[in-house]
Amino acid sequence: MAKKNRGRAPEPRPEAAAKPATLKDLLPAELVDRLKNQAGDMRAEQERVREEERRRAEEARKAEQKRNESSMEYLLENSSMDWKKFK
Repeated sequence: MAKKNRGRAPEPRPEAAAKPATLKDLLPAELVDRLKNQAGDMRAEQERVREEERRRAEEARKAEQKRNESSMEYLLENSSMDWKKFK
């Protein structure tokens, strides 16, 4: 059997070989910029949709509150029964 050489230090690698190539390095700069712009547009669209949903939910909540405030049954069920406060 051959002897294993365990006492030897690993050979230092050049800096270029130390870092593997990333997709950003492989793609042209104009394509990377276009993809970044597209990602920004998608984030803005998602934010707009979220804001629209929040606005719709707020309007629905206000409509429900207005409907409840005009209902005598709701007002009686949710009012305080301590009428001495209002004398």
